[in-house]
Amino acid sequence: MRLIPICVPLLLAAAFLTAGCTGDCSIHAEVDPALNDYIAARLQEFDDIPADRRARLEEIAAFIASKRDAGGLSQLTFICTQNSRRSLMSQVWARVAADHFGIARVETFSGGTGSSAFNPRAAAALRRAGLRIEKIGEGDNPIYQVWTREDAAPLPAFSKVFDQAPNPQDGFCAVMTCGAADEACPIVPGAAARVAIPFEDPKAFDGTEREAEMYDARSRQIAREMLYAFSIL
Repeated sequence: MRLIPICVPLLLAAAFLTAGCTGDCSIHAEVDPALNDYIAARLQEFDDIPADRRARLEEIAAFIASKRDAGGLSQLTFICTQNSRRSLMSQVWARVAADHFGIARVETFSGGTGSSAFNPRAAAALRRAGLRIEKIGEGDNPIYQVWTREDAAPLPAFSKVFDQAPNPQDGFCAVMTCGAADEACPIVPGAAARVAIPFEDPKAFDGTEREAEMYDARSRQIAREMLYAFSIL
């Protein structure tokens, strides 16, 4: 697999993580109350998750539980092809799920076998769910900041190859969110665990009258399944 060189978004993200925020990004930002309603609705949908997917989600929960029992940090890296839609939405919803259930010492990341940019359609779907998202850079691959709760710094979200900073290099759980990445990376270097839970790509509906509908449907599915995984803990 060919890796792209370190670029400006990676350096900005490193500064973001070590220094807190850049620009106008109050840590105690207001979170839309609609997010609580959205989460409550997803919690009622666990029966919609097929048994085979539940089993895979339970593997993620088992990884987190094992790290917790050992007093360690649980790091989840969600991997897709271009790290533009499904993997980033999974990173965000896993962070929301950890916050909702009060699961401490969990960090969520995302990456691709290649990189592009956080697709604005995916960001828009997260906003419609009640998340506050702001773009803090320009260019081909800007950084977005996502507030999952009011009493914490926002989560930086941007596209990168899965083994580039600020993603962990070892001991993490690699969660494959698309079939292509699952096939391309049967072994993820440094991963302590690997779980495949591919989601259908809403990209197929870009530019159609069903675009928002299908992005919202994928966001609901990812949120529901991440909440299920963390509910076990």
